[in-house]
Amino acid sequence: MRWENLTESAEHGRADAALFGADAVTSRTFDTPEFAGITFHEIRARSIINRVPAVSRMSFQWTVNPYRGCSHACVYCFARKTHSYLDLDTGLGFDSQIVVKTNAPELLRRQLGSRRWQGEHIAMGTNVDCYQRAEGRYRLMPGIIGALTDHANPFSILTKGTLILRDLDLLKRAHEVTDVGISVSVGFTDPDLWRTVEPGTPAPERRLDVVRTLSEHGIGCGVLMAPVIPFLGDEPAQLRATVRAIAAAGATSVTPLVLHLRPGAREWFMSWLERHHPYLVRRYERLYADGSYAPKWYQRRITRQVHELAREYGIGPTDPGMPRRLPEPEPEPVATDLPGGTQLTLI
Repeated sequence: MRWENLTESAEHGRADAALFGADAVTSRTFDTPEFAGITFHEIRARSIINRVPAVSRMSFQWTVNPYRGCSHACVYCFARKTHSYLDLDTGLGFDSQIVVKTNAPELLRRQLGSRRWQGEHIAMGTNVDCYQRAEGRYRLMPGIIGALTDHANPFSILTKGTLILRDLDLLKRAHEVTDVGISVSVGFTDPDLWRTVEPGTPAPERRLDVVRTLSEHGIGCGVLMAPVIPFLGDEPAQLRATVRAIAAAGATSVTPLVLHLRPGAREWFMSWLERHHPYLVRRYERLYADGSYAPKWYQRRITRQVHELAREYGIGPTDPGMPRRLPEPEPEPVATDLPGGTQLTLI
């Protein structure tokens, strides 16, 4: 694998040192049912705070990603392309070859303590899920949340994982000293659709239980209704059922996001579509003929319908400071002790 090539172009076009050395990678498999077929590549990263490219138009500038690859195995995941930078497969390889930055908590604590760090908001779960299955074994998030709390650094988490409830007490403590935003991703509640497009995730009902539990403990939780999948999850009755369930769980907000198909994800999703819904292939080719995103008219229609339903059920759009759409896949940061570099612009 191309570990030694994990570099980022410097300001004048010169490639800096790799973000971690090839000799620092330890690959492991675990003989337990929950990790069957998954290989974990443990590395010691050289930087953990990533700058978000300005072109992404995100409401935050910095992210932390303790993992690369994701066992949630969502067939539409926009981050699949990032695995190709490691010479790893963007299909099954993305689902089963997980890179673990084992030193993420200690590295983050050191970078937060730098005099150059200005205490800006840090978003997590914006590339791959920080509460995916691997987190149950590696337990990186308690140390990460602890470092952010000790520095009273504002942060947000986006997740499909129920494992976040393990860290409920840590989140409550963080909530007392800084701004904490939690958002759970639930694009639909249809069980048949969930089983085929998000096979490694907890069921939508379980994710909504996370929303409910956080709300009961005084931590407001929004829902990113993503993705709304054309022709499979966009019927008015489906949208209504999803928004109604989100409202019943006590979500503070709901923000819809229509499926987008970037290179890497597009090929994998279309191969899945051809196997499971071949009659939809031509419709998708037409809908996404102009690029990665569905046409504006379609996006506006879904947004209008969801917002109307949200008002009907007493919830609103995303609160300020939370993601309004998923960010672009993120490369690794510059190999430095300080978060001063700029990420590479991707696809």
